[in-house]
Amino acid sequence: MALLSKKSSSLSTKKKIWWVVVWRPVMMGLTLAGVVALGSCTANPPNRTNDVCAVFEQKSGWLKAARKAERKWGMPVHIGMAFVNRESSYVANAKPPRRRLLGLVPWTRLSSAYGYAQATDEAWTDYEKETDRWFTDRDNFSDAMDFVGWYNHRTHKALGIAKSDVFRLYLAYYTGLSGYRKGHWRSERIQGYARKVQQQSKEYARQLQRCS
Repeated sequence: MALLSKKSSSLSTKKKIWWVVVWRPVMMGLTLAGVVALGSCTANPPNRTNDVCAVFEQKSGWLKAARKAERKWGMPVHIGMAFVNRESSYVANAKPPRRRLLGLVPWTRLSSAYGYAQATDEAWTDYEKETDRWFTDRDNFSDAMDFVGWYNHRTHKALGIAKSDVFRLYLAYYTGLSGYRKGHWRSERIQGYARKVQQQSKEYARQLQRCS
């Protein structure tokens, strides 16, 4: 029994040395690599969000993505960009603020909205099903722009809102199709949001004349 105990102790010591010398550095390296990769996946937003030409200059590939959505869904570039700017300020992993329990303790978020287009879980699932696109991400700009184009196209078909009517398109985007039908868009607060998107899209349209 004493001999077995010594052998067991020796094996245990060897395992500890193996862990410290070999596996621990490996695991720490993998963890660090994961953190770096995660950080690189969440790109920083552009600096000058009110100048769409500056945005496209800073973000390679975004103009191509916006034009692709325009060809596919008939959504002008300036409208899609104005929607995304309003929804997330071009922050890839944007989320709604948290509720406050007793006014102090951070609680659940206001909705499941996430990403550039602030698409909810439900809306994104509908998008993937209807477009048959199953490997999409809300924090991917091209996917988010395609989502906005799809949603506005669906709004056009369901509610008869023209694809150039930024004000009403955004009202439907913000309240959802059922919410729009119920008249939730009559809120002065929501209409204020829609007017800002409308104004932003006009500014973007003017700017695009010099850079696209």
